Amino acid sequence: MHDTTKITQHFKSKLCSSSTGCYIILYADDILLICHSVTKLESLLHCREHELAWLDVTINFKKSCCLRIGPRCDIDCCAITTLTGVKLSWVAELRYVGIFLVKSRSFKCSLDAAKRGFYRAANSIFSKVGRIASEEVVIHLIRTKCVPILLYGLEALPLNKSQLASLDFVVNHFFMKLFKTTDMQVVIMCREHFDFVLPSLQLDRRRRSLVGSTVTTDLIKFVSA
Repeated sequence: MHDTTKITQHFKSKLCSSSTGCYIILYADDILLICHSVTKLESLLHCREHELAWLDVTINFKKSCCLRIGPRCDIDCCAITTLTGVKLSWVAELRYVGIFLVKSRSFKCSLDAAKRGFYRAANSIFSKVGRIASEEVVIHLIRTKCVPILLYGLEALPLNKSQLASLDFVVNHFFMKLFKTTDMQVVIMCREHFDFVLPSLQLDRRRRSLVGSTVTTDLIKFVSA
């Protein structure tokens, strides 16, 4: 079995550098390639194919696709072709380690799946214990089981004010349902009573703990440029 650390260092030393504007991100068996041009992306893919062949690892191209981010994101471009002749399609949205990235003029992610996951988990809790458990129990379950689904991986992403507000609305809507009210003042009082921090504030705290990660910070600056 190959040493994952050595493989990662091998990729970085040969293919990745800030001077070339190319990045390879490895997580388990998921690989993300980032380049500032279609031509360089295809060249980087070919290099990766050679490296993986050297490691006796095959690529599942059925699960591979391309996404364009930048001012020219809406302009059609040639398909990326692998060394074996497979053409990779350009998509409007892709999933990488649980995060949904979308085609846009600037780096942007979709929160729809995260919010659906929260509502699905919250409704499951309500259907089982909502009528018999106390508010303290329900809120504890929401805090420990549902909020992590909603905020998974988002501290590494540059969310705008509208996206942060939509995350806060999910929690406020939950409190409205739990306490059967539409009065925001009542909702705020209930949140404060149960010390339930809004998602936007939770992400701010988690993002500060991530500031020391230069790789993530440099990547966000690169894809947001």
